[in-house]
Amino acid sequence: MFRLSNNLIGILNFVTFVLSVPIIVTGVWLSRQANSECERFLDKPIIAIGVFLVVVSLAGLIGACCRVSWLLWVYLVVMFLLIVLLFCFTIFAFVITNKGAGEAVSGRGYKEYRLGDYSNWLQKRVNNTKNWNKIKSCLQDSKVCQSLIDDGNNTLVLQFYQEQLTAIQSGCCKPPTECNFTYVTPTNWNIITTTSTNPDCTTWSNDPSTLCFNCQSCKAGLLDNIRSDWKKVSIINIVFLVILVIVYSIGCCAFRNNREDDAWKR
Repeated sequence: MFRLSNNLIGILNFVTFVLSVPIIVTGVWLSRQANSECERFLDKPIIAIGVFLVVVSLAGLIGACCRVSWLLWVYLVVMFLLIVLLFCFTIFAFVITNKGAGEAVSGRGYKEYRLGDYSNWLQKRVNNTKNWNKIKSCLQDSKVCQSLIDDGNNTLVLQFYQEQLTAIQSGCCKPPTECNFTYVTPTNWNIITTTSTNPDCTTWSNDPSTLCFNCQSCKAGLLDNIRSDWKKVSIINIVFLVILVIVYSIGCCAFRNNREDDAWKR
């Protein structure tokens, strides 16, 4: 009779194999349906993850159920490396998202964001011109400011000031409050001469395709959004790490069973 650990590893890897198929199909579908560089951004990583899961799950399934010790050994090595990498990434994510937060503005329902408040590593990523041009293109394609533009003519100034804008909307779709521009609509402001040293005041444009997408505040709003998402991902990673460690432990038991069976046959 198969040992319990071998059966468990076989079942877990069969489930993983089944789940990997729709992941690959999704990646292929994205690559064919994408109309822009932003939409094609995820297709290759998704396909790579799907193929990786297929290979690893087959190694674990065959190694445990067919008692092929070397395949199960490869499976355990890959699992160990995955655990180490995931642990390092989780620590890294916590460290770089530890800094930065929006600043409350008096009389405003939204917060404003400063690039210098975030970690140097994140700042370097968005300050790279090539990186930011791609990110900016994606933000424009996603139409993050479209709701403000659509409702702009009907939004009174006091009503706008109480809006609960997202970090990206606050940073990319309007000028900073310290510029003291006069409100016309959410994305249209009378530009006046200001004593503010904030470079975003001269970068702002009423052109709907430009707005504040070249501003430091837009980069800061994006980083705040990333910071929030990465913190959630880190929590999920911790749960996933616990599951991986349990599966790895079961795999070690299955590998030991294979070695014992091989020794008994000899």
